[in-house]
Amino acid sequence: MSPPSEPATFDHESLDGARFVDTGLRGARFVRSSLAGAVMRGVDASGVDIDDPWLIESGEPLLVNGVDVTSFVDAELDRRFPGRADRRAGDPASLRTAWTAVEQTWQSTVARVSSMPPDTADISVDGEWSFAETIRHLVMATDMWLGRAILELDNPYHPIGKPNAEYESDGHDASVFASGTPPYPDVLDVRAERMTMVRDFIAGATPDLLAETRRNPWAPEHAETVLSCLHTILEEEWEHHRYAVRDLDAIAQRSA
Repeated sequence: MSPPSEPATFDHESLDGARFVDTGLRGARFVRSSLAGAVMRGVDASGVDIDDPWLIESGEPLLVNGVDVTSFVDAELDRRFPGRADRRAGDPASLRTAWTAVEQTWQSTVARVSSMPPDTADISVDGEWSFAETIRHLVMATDMWLGRAILELDNPYHPIGKPNAEYESDGHDASVFASGTPPYPDVLDVRAERMTMVRDFIAGATPDLLAETRRNPWAPEHAETVLSCLHTILEEEWEHHRYAVRDLDAIAQRSA
């Protein structure tokens, strides 16, 4: 008996404009792939799981049977995650409220992890980042958007941070980040320091400071306001919290 064939893998390939007719994609997995503008007609989409962190920000509709579901998705996420709706706060007082909600939410989630089996923080679900890796990435995101962009520090990155896949592929030097798996308590300590940095910065923010411009750390030729940099930090916090909770739920179901 011949061994089962491996599923086809398209890695860094462009299939823009391709047509799939009477094609089976059951169980296919699309990671860091663009499906923008894709048109699906007469498809069986039962059980499809779509995760698009840019769904609302793109300004483009997501049509399901002719119905734009973006506003429904956004409202439901706000309902599930109290405080998320404040991620676009526009003045210092509202930003302080928004950040307090972020800190309280993560505090509860970290406490949940501590109540689960000891190795929970290092478990990966379906190849996604573990909880500890997610926390490390948020350290890196804070360093990028607060340290690098807003504060304009030359060397803002803590080695414990974890860059995303695009960081190195876009020509950035990833050697500043430590390899291996640092101890989880160390991760939490650095994360607490970074959250305090954001809290302290927002505490002293003024409308004039929020309106100042900075260079986008991903594309220095583009300008960002200090406020838009803080919005990116808040977006990162809420999106990665959503991922973390999703995977913690999966881990809890496995052990139930």
